Amino acid sequence: MVAVLAAAGPGVAGERQRVAGRLAHGWLPANPHMSTSGANSMHGDTYASDTHPFSGPVGRGSTVTFAGKGPCAGMGVTAEKLLLLQCGGAQNFTLRLVDPKTLQDLASYKLPPRPSTMQAAEHADLDKVYSDSSGAYFYLDNLDRAVVADAAQHIQRIAHVQAQDGTWSFRQDDDWDLSRYLPHDCTTYTNPLPQGDCDPVTGVLPDWQGRLWWISRYGRVGTLDPHTGRVHVRWLKGEEIENSHAVSEDGVSVVSDHALYEFRARRDGTPYVVWKVRYDRGAHRKVGQINQGSGTTPTMLGRNYVAITDNADPRMHVNVYDRRDEVRGSRLVCSVPVFGKAASASENSLVGWDGGLVVENNSGYLNPTTRVGGAAQPGGLTKVVVGRHGCRVAWTNPVLSPSVVPKLARGNGLLYLYSPQPTAPGVDTWYLTVVDWRTGRTVARVRTGTGPAYDNAWAPITIGPGGVAYVSCFGGLIAVRDG
Repeated sequence: MVAVLAAAGPGVAGERQRVAGRLAHGWLPANPHMSTSGANSMHGDTYASDTHPFSGPVGRGSTVTFAGKGPCAGMGVTAEKLLLLQCGGAQNFTLRLVDPKTLQDLASYKLPPRPSTMQAAEHADLDKVYSDSSGAYFYLDNLDRAVVADAAQHIQRIAHVQAQDGTWSFRQDDDWDLSRYLPHDCTTYTNPLPQGDCDPVTGVLPDWQGRLWWISRYGRVGTLDPHTGRVHVRWLKGEEIENSHAVSEDGVSVVSDHALYEFRARRDGTPYVVWKVRYDRGAHRKVGQINQGSGTTPTMLGRNYVAITDNADPRMHVNVYDRRDEVRGSRLVCSVPVFGKAASASENSLVGWDGGLVVENNSGYLNPTTRVGGAAQPGGLTKVVVGRHGCRVAWTNPVLSPSVVPKLARGNGLLYLYSPQPTAPGVDTWYLTVVDWRTGRTVARVRTGTGPAYDNAWAPITIGPGGVAYVSCFGGLIAVRDG
């Protein structure tokens, strides 16, 4: 099903706000082993900046296109300006190549089902799915191929190709089996009651030398040489990794539920720890996070810094660390408390650009049943600025954006979120919410639809070419474009 509708008005409370302008160029070098599409991974790039170079919609005569099939965790934009998505389902994960205007599938490719999907069905427990980040991440390489860490503990490299008649299909170019390096007694259709351990692969990214760095849920950090197939592993025993990692020219940042690590590889590819910093992981798992630890992918900010949130009580903090080799003593630059007491949690990456970091409050949200059940959520958005003399809060906005991975459109300096507004008991109307990166003012809200099918359920926003914002939802895919 495809529906196209005219969205609600352009401004906030009927007022047209001044639209921000293009942001100044920040430090964001291109990884030579990734696509230059501007949207080559869930977090936009290997720095995990959660920014895109394009301009997004500003709510002027906007239309909303909605097409069934969802939810989808990851989304990229190919060199042909097609959408490439990694989507969940009752039986399989699926790669989908999608037309950016009609949102119709051009090709699909089946990936293995996640063990948690079958466990959720067995126990009637959605939390098993929504607290499992394995298989959610992929990236587009320099030849525009999807590199996927799948649920069967393989890394696949998959091309999308067009035939002479114009039709598209997927083609597997490479397949590397990591199961010999990981506990692999996992729940499958043929092994419904495993007795041993299973360690799913969470994500994969390339470094500047072309190695593939992969991480697993239960603390394994590995490298794979794509030319030789050689694998090396470092195990952070007793720790969990449920977020993606970030990669710069000279290091790989990984956050576990206990500490933030900086890794590098020896000449033979063996990963080693350059430095490690423990953070306050609090006393328990908060509602709105997957485990008792940081819920953010590390965000590299410029040449010098990397940032995460902690899990401290009673308030979560944005922690900024100095990555430079010459640092002696504490690496902690600042630790800024955000949101209210006993009402702060984040399970999404910080947005980082030009000395600024924005954090979204996900406290209270678990999965789409949260909104249907009418649970109260505090919401909130805060920007922290890192300067020569420490950090400060630049602005706060009370907007509720329960679970979306927010994105900054550098082309027009606007931040994009996804917000519900109750219209009846257990029923929300959903809006694409647009906030000025510089001031924190909400400048537009575009209505996308009503009901649980429009809940984005932890999926990201992606800003694509042509000023379009894409949001994957529980019931399908949404595109918002100005008229």
